[in-house]
Amino acid sequence: MEGFVRGGAEATVRTGHEVARKLLVNPLSPKYIQCMLQIIGAGLPRTGTMTLKTALERLLGQPCHHMIEVFENRDRDLPRFNAVLRGEEADWSRIFSDYAAAVDWPSSAFWRELLDAFPEAPVVLSQRDSPAQWLRSMQGTILPGLIEPDWENMDPQHAEMLTGLWDFATGGIDPTDEQALTRFYEQHLDTVRNTVPAHRLLEFRPDEGWGPLCEVLGVAEPDEPFPHVNTTAEFQARADEIRRDR
Repeated sequence: MEGFVRGGAEATVRTGHEVARKLLVNPLSPKYIQCMLQIIGAGLPRTGTMTLKTALERLLGQPCHHMIEVFENRDRDLPRFNAVLRGEEADWSRIFSDYAAAVDWPSSAFWRELLDAFPEAPVVLSQRDSPAQWLRSMQGTILPGLIEPDWENMDPQHAEMLTGLWDFATGGIDPTDEQALTRFYEQHLDTVRNTVPAHRLLEFRPDEGWGPLCEVLGVAEPDEPFPHVNTTAEFQARADEIRRDR
């Protein structure tokens, strides 16, 4: 198959629809059914992952893991992911036994491991229009909690995951260093592009809508608008609600 990896020397840049046709899978084939995760999300937080979760759940009719799942299932997910972050062996089939897809951190921080654990699952690399756009979104949502964490009022397991996940995924970047964060974003995209086999990789932006995802999954496009959720304002409101419920 021709390559889609944009970072490669012989890269062929294609639209989401063109790539999706190359990635088309038959969800009814026995080999595909054995794959618990039908979609692996490799995109960083604030790349439209909540929108992607919502869209995949609509198309698959099954849950998609996302950071919001961790907050809604603290007793289950925090110990599981903290154990993996401490270096314990992960039983990915068990961790994602109730899910047909996984996007956003903590799941997408382990995209390499999931790539091997679920060899039939396409990988969706969600992204923003530019590194600067991603950085602005991070600065309005996730980064403040890393720069000035409220340790006294934070669940110890949540604190462990927050710091452990940041260090694991970014190498411990200073969350105030804009240049380092921008480099991290760009390097992450290039690393995924150069690691995931071209026939399994779909680069995706939410403004592309249903088409590429539907073609990857082999399903018809819903007769309804593509979801766009979890704006910066919505994220902040949800974060406030979670803090009140601690």
